[in-house]
Amino acid sequence: MGVLTSTMRLQYLLNYESDLNYKLMLINQTKMSLLGSNNDLLTVGNDYDPSSPIVKTLQERQAKMKLLEQRLDQQRAAYETQLSAIRAEKDTLKRQQEQEIQRSFSYR
Repeated sequence: MGVLTSTMRLQYLLNYESDLNYKLMLINQTKMSLLGSNNDLLTVGNDYDPSSPIVKTLQERQAKMKLLEQRLDQQRAAYETQLSAIRAEKDTLKRQQEQEIQRSFSYR
């Protein structure tokens, strides 16, 4: 792969890595918001009789939030896997660029 081609690919990977990092940041913010909402539901639920229909509704909402949190964790794991693959490819491209530059400037 030529220097120009590897530079273009490296730039693409840097942009993709930045995009994935942004998505991870959004997931973390969403999880923090979910934790706050879940804590609020727990606080509100303590004020009612355990057999009340309101408590059952709150428990259902907590279960939905737990499911959403699990989905966010799965998405985060997928993004982190993609990030590790991108970092590995970036390292490979950088080594290839260095080799290509050395080859271009070596006198035979």
